[in-house]
Amino acid sequence: MDSHMIRILLNGEAVEAAGLPPTTSLLTWLRTQRGLTGSKEGCAEGDCGACTVVVGELRGAAQALHLASVNACIQFLPALDGKAVFTVEYLRAQAGGALHPVQQAMVDCHGSQCGFCTPGFVMSLWDLYNDCAQRAARPAAAELRSALTGNLCRCTGYRPILEAGERMFELPAVALERAAIRHALLALQREDVLDYRHAGRHFIAPRSVEALAALRAARPQAVLLAGCTDIGLWVNKQLRELDDILYLGRIEALHTLAEHDGWLHIGAAVTLTEAFAALSRAWPELAELWERFASPPVRNAGTLGGNIANGSPIGDSMPALIALGARIVLRSVRGARELALEDFYLDYMKKDLAADEFVDTLRVPLRQAALAAAPQDPQAAPPPAASAPGELHFRSWKLSKRFDSDISAVCAAFAIRVRDGLIAEARVAFGGMAATPRRAPRTEAALTGQPWDAATLARARAALAADYTPLDDLRASAAYRQRAAANLLQRFHLETRPEAPLPAQQTRTFAGVADDREAIR
Repeated sequence: MDSHMIRILLNGEAVEAAGLPPTTSLLTWLRTQRGLTGSKEGCAEGDCGACTVVVGELRGAAQALHLASVNACIQFLPALDGKAVFTVEYLRAQAGGALHPVQQAMVDCHGSQCGFCTPGFVMSLWDLYNDCAQRAARPAAAELRSALTGNLCRCTGYRPILEAGERMFELPAVALERAAIRHALLALQREDVLDYRHAGRHFIAPRSVEALAALRAARPQAVLLAGCTDIGLWVNKQLRELDDILYLGRIEALHTLAEHDGWLHIGAAVTLTEAFAALSRAWPELAELWERFASPPVRNAGTLGGNIANGSPIGDSMPALIALGARIVLRSVRGARELALEDFYLDYMKKDLAADEFVDTLRVPLRQAALAAAPQDPQAAPPPAASAPGELHFRSWKLSKRFDSDISAVCAAFAIRVRDGLIAEARVAFGGMAATPRRAPRTEAALTGQPWDAATLARARAALAADYTPLDDLRASAAYRQRAAANLLQRFHLETRPEAPLPAQQTRTFAGVADDREAIR
């Protein structure tokens, strides 16, 4: 197989691509090279969903077929090598020339007005339709709404689209030939390394951690690419030209997701969808944050490792992970080193990451090990649960202008262990309050060793004002951030105080929505 040729299973047909810059988006290729104009460009940043397609790939030792909706506008074409891409044009062919049940339901329920966003909605619904067929189940209303949070409609309104999502299961079923797709993808898998080049630009997809380390050492200026949900915007919005790209998506070891020795190990190439699912199983308190983090197409493509490596001061994953005592493993040709996640962030967009290093793994303590002293040796076991008795309380919340798919103004995380009526350990972390995601040392000191009562809360709120000096920006003013941060600390107290703690439903502005969505889990 030509290592310089991109091969994709497009709507069931194996096709090749070459002669295009490595940063060509999947959407541009579909529209300009393949004549598939159903997918639209609305925002070119993964927010509107007009470009939604479904990507299929083989995963794991069993090479099982995995399908997921993604935003075609922020996917670089070489990253689709060896994968399947399905666009809205495929559905009618799949249905033998008739409308697919998803499309017919949109017609029956008047789910389209101007039609610009309709193909994206259809593809998100098609992804849900196939997933439900695989599970032999119909989606709950909350699951249906969640599946569409990455699609925006400006004129039709969501009620008829949601009705179409219910109606599509009432029409004669059209089954996806998963076995045939898997067989076709198996024929596309390469044994060599994709080494795609065009006009002096380079895209390499190494197959092992060792190969990536060697390439990183030889090409320290290269951009490390995982899900492309941020780097795609560099090209689309900042018009940056990327000459050298190292793609992590083909390294099986970086897709590791496992629990052992009291820790959850998340490889740098694990998607946000998979990482948050595992984190929420270990820490159910994260379910709402997971639901509000971006949208399904973004979570299906983006990676937790990329979110962490990006180091944005408003990255919503970091405060919760820092509060839990997460650790990060960095790797290079010199070996691996591990450090606490909060120590990874030095200043605004500045990280403790050498030019030849990359993020290998994130290690998150499970409940019995959280807040206990983390081991320095990556191979060492954490302290046994008996060394840290007491009741552990953990919460993480974000505040943003929109409930769904929005950047936070403030993201907070609190973790305390109460032992014999006193707070034995405390970790408090915020995003959006400083140049980096950062702990609140004065607040932690005000909490530690004290009873979890109103007086301690008052002292902690006062200490919090000295921990941060937030900025004014388009998302929020500094005064709002300070007040909101203190109010979130009070909310944490209301839910976890020893006397008459309030159920979460009584502290949520969007209680009905949040409770409904947690039923998805």
